[in-house]
Amino acid sequence: MKFSAKQIAEVLNGKVDGNPNIEVNNLSKIEEGKPGTLSFLANPKYTSYIYDTKASIVIVNNDFVPEKEISATLVRVENAYASFASLLEMYEQTKPKRTGISSKASISETANIGENVFIGDFVSIGDNTKIGDNCAIYPNTTVGMNCALGKDTILYSGVNVYDECKIGNECTIHAGAVIGADGFGFAPQDDNNYRKIPQIGNVVMEDRVEIGANTTIDRATIGSTVIKRGVKIDNLIQIAHNVVVGENTVIAAQTGISGSTKIGKNCMIGGQVGIIGHLEIADGVMIAAQSGIGKSIKEEKSVHEGSPAFGYRDFQRSYIHFRRFDSIVKRVNDIEFKLKGKD
Repeated sequence: MKFSAKQIAEVLNGKVDGNPNIEVNNLSKIEEGKPGTLSFLANPKYTSYIYDTKASIVIVNNDFVPEKEISATLVRVENAYASFASLLEMYEQTKPKRTGISSKASISETANIGENVFIGDFVSIGDNTKIGDNCAIYPNTTVGMNCALGKDTILYSGVNVYDECKIGNECTIHAGAVIGADGFGFAPQDDNNYRKIPQIGNVVMEDRVEIGANTTIDRATIGSTVIKRGVKIDNLIQIAHNVVVGENTVIAAQTGISGSTKIGKNCMIGGQVGIIGHLEIADGVMIAAQSGIGKSIKEEKSVHEGSPAFGYRDFQRSYIHFRRFDSIVKRVNDIEFKLKGKD
């Protein structure tokens, strides 16, 4: 299906700068643009590509001012990145949705299956589990006993949802994720062995949560590990027992959050961050990649970096000296040598 620059601008409430009748039928990255494709420019690092791109239409911010001639037709919008994302959502919605239940699936007679669902080959659904309307459960996925999936939720291949876990509406869980495995609870004994502490809680995931591939979220020892609405969790992340992640918080890949830590709402946590247990992170906190958090952060909207992490501005000032550490040590040694010579 083809769309003209004029049609795209109307959908995005944008303005055409160039040929309004030029058409596209595909998408491309701006540095790899081809005739007949639509691209976008949001990151200033990619500005140089707009002058050479072969893409027919490029979505740009309203304040973009070209420094030289551009062959592509521009669609000017308030926010190029958000507008392009909206188009991708519209494109995704045009794809036909899979429905039907595979004869190779194993579904308990006591499970409650909603309308217009897709359940693929070798899916297992346990006793008394409820699957909401319009859910899609892809092959080789297991949903245990007494679970609940809300409406329009997607579980991709190889997801494992343990018994008693609750997942809200419009959630997406990507391949290989494990929801509700036992928390890491072991009591040391006098003989240096460890006794397993039964983990009898569950995981509660609220609406519009997205979980990346191969991420693990452990069940609570008692009560619930809670992922609140709107949270976005990347691939390869470990969230331990009794953790609470606040609304609309985003967490990048390879982060680990230890047991009973409470993360506030609207936080942004970079990749490979480590957070020890029983801490509280205030709302709106930003933590830079590879930081180690060893104590609670109580200042809302503060920014932290380093291992152990401390205030971002302090870290940046200190980093100047970190890089010069060898020369500083040499200067100190020279001063000590000269002082000893005077003794």
